[in-house]
Amino acid sequence: MNQQIGVIDLFSGPGGLGEGFSAFSTPEGFKPFKIELSVEKEPAAHATLTLRSFLRKFENGFPDEYYDFLNGIRDEPDWEKLYPEQWHAAKHEAVLMELGHPQTSVFVNERLESIKKQYGGNTVLIGGPPCQAYSLVGRSRNAGKADYQPHEDERHFLYQEYVNVLSNLQPALFVMENVKGMLSSAVKGDRIFQQVMMDLQSAGGDQNYKLVALSASSKHQKDWVLPAPSEFIVRAEDYGVPQARHRVIIVGIRSDIELSAYVADELALAKIDKYASVNHVLGSLPKLRSGLSRKDSTESWCAAVENAIKLISAVDELPDTLKPDQLKQALEELERQYAEFSRLERKPLSGTGFHETCPVDLRSWLEDPKLKRLPNHETRGHMASDLGRYMYAALFGTVVGRSPKAAEFPAELAPNHKNWQTGKFADRFRVQIANRPATTVTSHISKDGHYFIHPDALQCRSLTVREAARLQTFPDNYFFKGNRTEQYVQVGNAVPPYLARLIAQAAFQKICWNSFQTPENS
Repeated sequence: MNQQIGVIDLFSGPGGLGEGFSAFSTPEGFKPFKIELSVEKEPAAHATLTLRSFLRKFENGFPDEYYDFLNGIRDEPDWEKLYPEQWHAAKHEAVLMELGHPQTSVFVNERLESIKKQYGGNTVLIGGPPCQAYSLVGRSRNAGKADYQPHEDERHFLYQEYVNVLSNLQPALFVMENVKGMLSSAVKGDRIFQQVMMDLQSAGGDQNYKLVALSASSKHQKDWVLPAPSEFIVRAEDYGVPQARHRVIIVGIRSDIELSAYVADELALAKIDKYASVNHVLGSLPKLRSGLSRKDSTESWCAAVENAIKLISAVDELPDTLKPDQLKQALEELERQYAEFSRLERKPLSGTGFHETCPVDLRSWLEDPKLKRLPNHETRGHMASDLGRYMYAALFGTVVGRSPKAAEFPAELAPNHKNWQTGKFADRFRVQIANRPATTVTSHISKDGHYFIHPDALQCRSLTVREAARLQTFPDNYFFKGNRTEQYVQVGNAVPPYLARLIAQAAFQKICWNSFQTPENS
């Protein structure tokens, strides 16, 4: 079979879901999923999306000029001038528009008519409506607003734009992703998720779509029994992503497609035997020093690190969870490393390493042998006083095996925050643990690095954009446009492409795509 399947990607962000679908290939090398339209409203994310779309137009590999750019040999060229045909095709595919606006609906509907003529029912709809109104953090923030009315927050109902496209396109398959908080979000006492499921099921007709849960816990879902809401939660770490990311993913299959009564079992993703960890994807990268938010230089960083070591060494009282001899031993190792690596840079000139025990499939997905260095990989600046807290958190994590709570920080390292001792921000400083999957990478990483501290105490810093992108399983050759804050937001809001590829693989292998009408066999 050589018939491609058209993909429409809504609320695309930088393109995590689309990357997974478009990159999936059969053992013969055939890539069945072809993105025809992706829609994103944020300019920086759209720029990233457009660049990636452009690169996919080169069937025999990315152009040499792209690698010269990533490897620092040249500045980014004018792609439109250099490759006008591929650039214009990318601009046609990736559009900068906001779903929910009337003019966007008119444009999208016109494009859908063209796509339906080209592919018939051989299409897939993917996307994740914005989640701020559903997330637990967002709801907590909204609850503090005196005049906030959930039923007036249009973000609760942007999923209906997805449903409108679903009703129009009538794809064979759809994939919708959102935060776990969607399951408990309510408006006027009514659960949002119940309404979402009903709307998805009936898009284009009564019981037009059968909903499937991908998690292995949904096994034995026979005869299209609707899964319980909790069964739609996919825990990314169970499937090889080096990050504990728990998201709602709903898959719908059009009801006229003939499938086994046990197709829900067959579509369930297979769990891995051993988790991928932070160390697998970050542990062998060249060491980088943190930046300083004021008067940054290698010399000032060295002075700040030496002061931090002295401060921690002189701590009077440690928590019961951290014994003095344990801390002393960890500090001695840190000082040995500091003597060896004191001249660190903020941006590596070379190096793309992976730990030797990194799972083979994950490494092959992330790695690009043509890269000599990693893009989007420069450390941010931190206050000198925070370096000691980052260093202590990393030492604690190495010894104890978890991140310290606020009450476990020595008084000498406590920040001057009024709420530090209240217990409300017990995880204000959170280190990633090397031998475990990372905690969930979110867009909050753009605000500060306190929740995303690197596990290496010597580097005493937060994660770079590229390190966050590796935890999110973006290939190393995936370049993020915009300023660094915008890049962090893009990475934090995305769907892990590696997970998306697994979903695409399951969908392609278990659904007989040539069993229903296409332009060629109609």
